[in-house]
Amino acid sequence: MDFMQNITKGLQEFLSSYIDLDYSLWVYRLLTPLIATFLLPLVFVALIYISFLVLFIYKLHREVILRSVRTDRKFWEVGRKIVAAIWDAHARIYHGYEVIGMENIPPEGAGLIVYYHGAIPIDMYYLNSRMLLQKDRLIYTIGDRFLFKLPGWGTISEAFHISPGTVQSCVNILKDGNLLAISPGGVYEAQFGDNYYELLWRNRVGFAKVALEAQAPIIPCFTQNLREGFRQVGIFRKFFMKLYNTIRIPVYPIYGGFPVKFRTYLGKPIEYDASLTPEQLQVKVAQALEVLINKHQRLPGSILHALMDRFPPFRSKND
Repeated sequence: MDFMQNITKGLQEFLSSYIDLDYSLWVYRLLTPLIATFLLPLVFVALIYISFLVLFIYKLHREVILRSVRTDRKFWEVGRKIVAAIWDAHARIYHGYEVIGMENIPPEGAGLIVYYHGAIPIDMYYLNSRMLLQKDRLIYTIGDRFLFKLPGWGTISEAFHISPGTVQSCVNILKDGNLLAISPGGVYEAQFGDNYYELLWRNRVGFAKVALEAQAPIIPCFTQNLREGFRQVGIFRKFFMKLYNTIRIPVYPIYGGFPVKFRTYLGKPIEYDASLTPEQLQVKVAQALEVLINKHQRLPGSILHALMDRFPPFRSKND
C-alpha cells in the first residue's frame, strides 16, 4: 500500500512540475462545448455514409436478401426501406420528429414539394423516410451538382432517385406520377439563411416552369426549428459569400447538431392554374411558404426555445 501511495505521489509531483493541472482542467471545460458543437455535424455525415454502406451491401447481396424476404418488388425497394427505418428511428429519438399535413400529399399521382432549405436539409431525409414507411411513396429529390462528386453519393442517389435535375427531367418525373422535392433557394439559402428564415430564392422560377408544364400541384413544405438544429458560424459572412459565388461549393462553416424539436408542416396544395405565369406562380408559392414560417416558427429562432419545444408544456400555442 505504501509503495502505491509513493508512486501516486511521485507521479502527481512530476506532472505538477510540468503541467498546471488546474489550468488544463479549466481549458478542457471551456473548450468541451465548442468542440462538441463542431463535431456533432460529423454524426450526420457518418449517418449518410452508413446509408451508403447499407445500400452497397444490399447491392452486393441482393439475391440473398430478395430470396430471404420473398418479394418481387423493384431492385432498390428493400434497401430503401432499411435505410428509411434507420433515418426514421434517428428522427424520432433525436429530434422528436413529426409531420403535420401528411394528408396534403396526394396518395397517388404527381406532386411537387417546394421546401425551405436549412443549413443541412436533414428534414428532407426524415420526410422521405416517413413517406416511404407510412405511405410507401418515394420522394424524388433535386440535389446540387457538387454532391455527386462525393464518394459513395452515387449509390445513394441511385437508390433514392436524387439528381441535379433540369426543367425537362423534372417535368418527366412528375408526368410519370411521382413526387418531387425542390428547394428554389438551394445551397445559397442553406449557406446564407439565418434564424429569421427569410426565403433566398434570387428570382428563381425554374420550379414554377416545371409545375406549369407538368400541370402538377405544388405542396409548400417547412420544418420548424430547422435553423436551430444547424447554423453557420455567423462571422466573415461577406467573405464566404464572395467565395461561394466564385467556386459554387458550400464553404461557410456549420455548427450544431442540437437535439431540437423538428416538426415538418405540409401546406395545402396549390393546384395547377394555366392562367399564371412562372413569375406569378413563384410569388404565390413563396407567399404560401412564408405563411407556414410565420405561423409555426418563432422569429428570430432560438436554440434554447427550440430545445424546450421537445417538452409539451413549453410548446408554442400555434402548434
